[in-house]
Amino acid sequence: FVLEQEEYKREGIDWVFVDFGMDLQSCIELFEKPLGLLSILEEESMFPKATDKSFTEKLNANHLGKSPNFIKPKPPKPGQVEAHFAIVHYAGTVAYNLSGWLEKNKDPLNDTVVDQFKKGTNELVQLIFADHPGQSGGGDAGGGKGRGKKSGGFSTVSSGYRDQLNNLMRTLNSTSPHFIRCIVPNEIKAPGVVDAALVMHQLT
Repeated sequence: FVLEQEEYKREGIDWVFVDFGMDLQSCIELFEKPLGLLSILEEESMFPKATDKSFTEKLNANHLGKSPNFIKPKPPKPGQVEAHFAIVHYAGTVAYNLSGWLEKNKDPLNDTVVDQFKKGTNELVQLIFADHPGQSGGGDAGGGKGRGKKSGGFSTVSSGYRDQLNNLMRTLNSTSPHFIRCIVPNEIKAPGVVDAALVMHQLT
C-alpha cells in the first residue's frame, strides 16, 4: 500500500496519505540483517555443540535492549509453555519457545526421497517439489536460479525457505499490482443471501 501511494504522488494525483500503521521495517531488519534472527539461527545450526540455551543467549546478547521489536516474554499463564523471547509484530506481540529449533532446522528432506517425488506420476506432488534441488540439482538444473545448494554445502530448512521467499519477492517486484476489493455479502456465510445494508456499508 505504501508503494501504491508513492506512485500516486509521482503521478500528481490529489491524495491524502493514509497511515495503515504498518511500518514494519524495524521488524523486518530484526529478522533479515546480518546478525538478525535468521542469521543467528543459521549460524547456530552449523555448530554441532550449539544448544537451545546457547541460541537463546546469542539472541538476547544481540537484540535484547537493542531492538524495540525484541523483548522479554511475559510469564506464562497456567498450562502454557514458557517462552524464550517475544517479537512485537504489527498486529501484536507474539511469544516464542525455541525448544528444538536447531534440530528441526538441520532436518532437510532427504534428496533421494525428493527425486522420487519429482519422478512420480502425481502432478500435484511434482509441482510441490519442482523447485527443490534434490540430488539432480535445482528445478531448472540447466543453470537457472533454483534453490540449489552449493556442492558439498550445508543446507538448512530456514535457508531454503528464505531462498524461496526471495524468489517470490523478485517475481512480485517484477509485476504490476492490481487490487481486488472483496465484498462480504452476509454475516451468516450463506450462499445466495445478500445483506444490502452490510454491502453498502463496505462500499461507502
